[in-house]
Amino acid sequence: MKVKSTLLTITTVLAFTSVSAQHDLADYVNTLQGTNSKHELTRGNTYPTTALPFGMNTWSPQTGNNGDGWKYQYFKETIRGFQQAHQCSSWSNDYAVFSLMPVTKSLKLNENERQSGFSHDKETAKPYYYQVKLENGVNTEMSPTERGVHIRFSFPKKEKAFLVLDGYTGHSGIQIDKKNNRITGYVHNGRGMERFDHFKNFFVIQFDKPFEAYGTWDNTNGEKKENSISAEGKGKGAYIEFAQGAKVQTKIASSYISAEQAVLNLKQELGEDKNLEDTKTTAKKIWNVHLSKILVEGGTEEQFKTFYSCFFRASLFSRKFYEIDENGEPYYFSPYDGTVHKGYMYTDTGFWDTFRAQFPLNALLYPDMHGRYVSALLDAYDQCGWLPSWSFPSEAGSMIGNHAISLLADAWAKGIKTFDPEKALKAYYHEATEKGPWGPANGRHGHKEYYTLGYVPYPKYGEATAKTLEYAYDDFCAYNLAKMSGNEFYQKVFARQMYNYKNVWDNEVGFMRGRRADGSWLPDFDPYEWGGPFTEGNAWHYVWSVFQDPNGLIKLMGGEERFNAKMDSVFTVPNTVNVGTYGGKIHEMTEMEMADMGQYAHGNQPIQHMIYLYNYSGKPWKSQFRARDVMSKLYDYTENGYPGDEDQGQTSSWYVLSAMGFYSVCPGTDEYVMGSPVFQKTTITLENGNEFVINANNNSADNVYIQNVTLDSENFTKNYLTYSQILNGGQLQLKMGNSPNRNRGIDEVDKPFSLTKN
Repeated sequence: MKVKSTLLTITTVLAFTSVSAQHDLADYVNTLQGTNSKHELTRGNTYPTTALPFGMNTWSPQTGNNGDGWKYQYFKETIRGFQQAHQCSSWSNDYAVFSLMPVTKSLKLNENERQSGFSHDKETAKPYYYQVKLENGVNTEMSPTERGVHIRFSFPKKEKAFLVLDGYTGHSGIQIDKKNNRITGYVHNGRGMERFDHFKNFFVIQFDKPFEAYGTWDNTNGEKKENSISAEGKGKGAYIEFAQGAKVQTKIASSYISAEQAVLNLKQELGEDKNLEDTKTTAKKIWNVHLSKILVEGGTEEQFKTFYSCFFRASLFSRKFYEIDENGEPYYFSPYDGTVHKGYMYTDTGFWDTFRAQFPLNALLYPDMHGRYVSALLDAYDQCGWLPSWSFPSEAGSMIGNHAISLLADAWAKGIKTFDPEKALKAYYHEATEKGPWGPANGRHGHKEYYTLGYVPYPKYGEATAKTLEYAYDDFCAYNLAKMSGNEFYQKVFARQMYNYKNVWDNEVGFMRGRRADGSWLPDFDPYEWGGPFTEGNAWHYVWSVFQDPNGLIKLMGGEERFNAKMDSVFTVPNTVNVGTYGGKIHEMTEMEMADMGQYAHGNQPIQHMIYLYNYSGKPWKSQFRARDVMSKLYDYTENGYPGDEDQGQTSSWYVLSAMGFYSVCPGTDEYVMGSPVFQKTTITLENGNEFVINANNNSADNVYIQNVTLDSENFTKNYLTYSQILNGGQLQLKMGNSPNRNRGIDEVDKPFSLTKN
């Protein structure tokens, strides 16, 4: 993409100051970012995803055993298959998986026997194209569509050429059609759909070369049946032999609806592509258009690679779960009631992570899609009786909080009014006053005590203080949605509860604290102790979880001076870990120690907004410094690119928003709180055709502080931008410097939203 170059100084001649005309944006993306992860220490817990934006399916090489959540680890030296994948996280594993593996010399079926060595020097990992030359001599290439993939296996000359289809860990069915060079079938495996026995991922695999030999096999016992054309049961798969040295092109598509729809998906998405290059070219164009929604200029090549690699990750979730029928209309197999419905459905995300930044980024860049998404939340409620909290692909109820209401309120606050707010509030009221059957975030643990006592008691309920804080935020979102939509009944219901965070504040220790049902505090308080009344963190992390009322939190702490001192302390106290109720180190603890920023644990979600709270307490320049410091030290584009779990686009979205110069501290309002942009120029092309341009004049690694700001040539002193200001387009001009401007953004009118007024 050609862009206008900025003026160069001698010191920046060697830096990338604009996205060069010789480079496509998709080529800045490294899909290996964050893949050097393991159970003890995650650098993203990602895999080299080959997919289109928000595509229903993704494809990945497989280094781990079938059923292993760590499907691809950078330090591994062998590949055992190329998977259709849907995995959100290594911790949640995967579902609806099958794989193909090319084999040479002699037929080897078992995953441990057929695996082949590989080198990263012979690997290409881009969103639109993955390629690897295996040590068995086969060059494998993949390019994606939304519900399929085009794969080419180039076998070495004069070598036998086999392809093994593995049915993964669950039930599968296989049909081999030798006449038409085709395999069809289905898989039913993995987590998330156990309550629907009839849930199937139907697939069709079309080859462009004839079969020399074929058969079926069983991965539970290794049994092989030559010339068998069908099999059904646990672990059933197939194998094919092609002519020696064949170059085989393979088109694959799948469907959750029917075998017929899988064939239609293949025709619609791959029918016109004569070869892999056609699919690759189309996929690259789609990614280049998508990534050009945010065009950055005036940075280093490393910064460009990090930004667009993060933007890529932020563009994968939530996944489309709908398909297009023969009349061009969307419909879907519901992961909530197991039947087929007309319309749109999305899945594969956990709101505890993604309500914070991933969905506020979606609302900004893709309001049409986001409108469909929040509308589908109420369809899910109709189909299973609960609002989703962690869809994978059905409701898992993982983590804590009832954050669907955050998405709904945030959409409404930003003018995305694609749903009935009264129905949304009724659904949330049900969520807030009942406990569902699927996990801690499906309904509410301790909802009766939360209502009567004003907090969730510990140890009667695990993670009780964290739950209290997040319930209070969610209740604010319901209150605000009711207020915006004129619903006085629900406004009154949630008006009191949104301040319940105050009931777990202990002024004596200066932290949020576990509290018993009799009102007494949990004894032997240690702010460095993880777990217990907290979720994957400690008191240092959760004291800031008052998104809706920072001013109220400032008052609890005794004013801005003490609040700022407490914020400063997060980075200066030791990075001590007391493993607490976990009984041993979990990876989040190790990642906080590795970050070496005191108790600032950016590798997990609870504290990621904290550095922006200086905007509420009279010292916005500290937010500017901390945002740039975190981006510089904790992110890069390599296999070690993240400071912890990437988490369905959330950690990437934090970077994307922060690199543009703002962040969504309190979703459910229309504000994005300002930080410090990484690039000299950022152009956001909005869905309505407008452009919002951020010029950070004199920006550099040292000049991270905002000196003054104008918005469309008018002096701009506020520490936040509104959604409508961005969507209307315009020019935000920032002058940057190497020392703080301590007089800008410190007046009360310049501070972002808070329930409590000063």
